[in-house]
Amino acid sequence: MADTVGSIVDKISIMELKLYHMQLQVQRSDATQQHRDMCAQKATMITQQCEDLKLELTELLDAVISGRKTMKLYRQFKMYNDPVYR
Repeated sequence: MADTVGSIVDKISIMELKLYHMQLQVQRSDATQQHRDMCAQKATMITQQCEDLKLELTELLDAVISGRKTMKLYRQFKMYNDPVYR
């Protein structure tokens, strides 16, 4: 489990957006049944992936809260646009 809480939340938000838009495709009355069926299958897969990510987030938070895991703080060291590093 190399992800951080923030990266998992980011992935979940992206998956939820994908799911929302895929469900819109499933409901399109102007699309073919084949298209709607394909989108329904994809929505099912996206839902499962989202549930997996939510479980991963829950497990990570449980591990952090219980003290079994500590999160490292990574600092950014940006050198561009800084005249000291010219």
